[in-house]
This record gives sequence, structure tokens and C-alpha cells, in this order.
Amino acid sequence: MGKILAFAGSNSKTSINYELVKFVSDQLIEEEVKLIKLTNYDLPMYNINNEEDNGFPPVLDLLYREIKDAKALIISVNEHNGMISSFFKNVLDWLSRVDRNFLEGKKVLLMSTSTGPGAASLARTYVEAAIERYKGEVVSSFGFPSFTDNFDLEKQEITNETLLLGVKDTLSNFQQEIAE
Repeated sequence: MGKILAFAGSNSKTSINYELVKFVSDQLIEEEVKLIKLTNYDLPMYNINNEEDNGFPPVLDLLYREIKDAKALIISVNEHNGMISSFFKNVLDWLSRVDRNFLEGKKVLLMSTSTGPGAASLARTYVEAAIERYKGEVVSSFGFPSFTDNFDLEKQEITNETLLLGVKDTLSNFQQEIAE
């Protein structure tokens, strides 16, 4: 069957995208999900000179293997000024240098959240295109608006019934896609 690898594209200690990906991972009780924090893979800012002088950071191979060994991915991305965070862009840059098609054959549930009604949709759109560029396939996607108004951090639950039903429907679709 294989595991699903889940992570947020944020390096914030209080990342709402991490909270969302953790919540979603916990809902997949019939699946083996490995939730990781990308901050545990300390990658320097990418530049070609660093790569030529020092090669790939050893921790990069660990992250690359985690992705390659997974049957599918759950990714939640944050937005900084209408774009993905420089932290997550850096992770993608390094991974694409190891293998341009590092997501080949991977089915992805892509999501995003923010404190506002836009739900980081611009970042999600960018990452969706990047996933396809790296040969992955986004099989389900959603934006979770106004996180602090619709999610109870203490109880670890979605408080908006409509959003909860939408998330459950998206997860059901994702599970059907990865079962094929």
C-alpha cells in the first residue's frame, strides 16, 4: 500500500498550514501517513555556486528519499505577499536539482490556508503548476479560508460545518484517486 507523506511549505513555528496538514493527516485513519516538518531538513539558500563548490547537502538526500518512498503526498502551502514562501521555494529548488522529475508518479492532495478569505490561493496555484512541472499530479485541491475563524486550535477541529464537509469530501476523493 505505501505511506503518504504530509508536510506544510512553511517554516513558521506557529504555522497554520502545518496545523491544517496535521488535521487532514489525522482524518486518514485507513492510511499510513508520515507527517514531517520541512524545517528538520536544514537546507542553505540555493545558489549554483554553493552547489558547484559543496555539492548537495546530505540532508537533501533524506528528504528526496522520503518523497520517492511515498505513494502520495499531502502538501499545504502558505502565502507571502501573493507568492509561496521563499523557504518552500528553496526546498523545491534543491529537490529539482537532485532530480528534475522528483515528483514523477506522485499523486498530490494540495491545500492552502491563510487568516484571510483568499486561503492563499495564489500560492496554491503556483505550487500546482510546479507540481506538474516536476511530473507530479494534483488529484485533489482546496483552499481553507479564514483559518483562525474556522478552526479551533485547542480542540484540533474545524468549526465551520460547510468547510468540514468540503474537507471530508476532498479527502474521500483523494483516497479514491490513490487507491487506483
